[in-house]
Amino acid sequence: MKRYLLLTLLSFIIVFTSCVDEKQAGTITIGISKGAPEQYYGNYAKFLKAADSNIICIDLYHMPIDSALDLLHQCSGLLISGGPDVYPGRYGIAEDTVKCGSIDFFRDSLEFALIGKAKQLEMPILGICRGLQIFNIYHGGTLFADIPTDLDTLVTHRCKDTYNCMHDVRVIKGSSLHTYAGITMGITNSNHHQGIRRLGTGIRAIARTDEGLIEAIEYEDRMDMPFFLGVQWHPERMETDNPLCMPIATHFLQEAKQFRIEKVSKD
Repeated sequence: MKRYLLLTLLSFIIVFTSCVDEKQAGTITIGISKGAPEQYYGNYAKFLKAADSNIICIDLYHMPIDSALDLLHQCSGLLISGGPDVYPGRYGIAEDTVKCGSIDFFRDSLEFALIGKAKQLEMPILGICRGLQIFNIYHGGTLFADIPTDLDTLVTHRCKDTYNCMHDVRVIKGSSLHTYAGITMGITNSNHHQGIRRLGTGIRAIARTDEGLIEAIEYEDRMDMPFFLGVQWHPERMETDNPLCMPIATHFLQEAKQFRIEKVSKD
């Protein structure tokens, strides 16, 4: 209990300082649904800072949900990071829990709440791996609880050597990803045993594997909706010269900066 209170206090101190800095220096603050501990989640902030070293990243996990929602108001973008499986009861197949790894029920609730608040604020959202999956579930979509047993696939999506597991993806022409990556075929890393079975309402696929498994999503009506991009791969672990890596961070931060400009003008 003491450790939990200490983590919460430290988060508030970091965020308070960050918010003051953002107002004074014009920097951008990004909330990360889980960005700590550094050993497992530190790459997300490093990925964004590689695109803009001046941004501030806040871990929204180690605090009560209402506190995280309050802090999200001080941010200009939300990154929903990778992590453990979402509880399959959230998409109607609780019996498939046996196919899942460890489940973090608090995180499921936190990220549902953060997505709802970010949508209300019309804030840019980037979802990575689990982030893509839970965003799809939030909108009524479903997942393959375990690709090896639920889908006849020739593509390997998870390997023992998680940093050297790669496959091709096909990017849909005319999608936002196609616009700023500039390719219709690329190579990404792969470290997941779940994937989208049915798309959520208002969501469309913008990249797939050769066999058709969805690898990236965005809003169907992206002209009238705030920015959202979800990718199944881990760009934060990829070589920065890969067109499916840094262009994602750069474009997300551009959207966050525009969000902040519009927010300041309204205030």
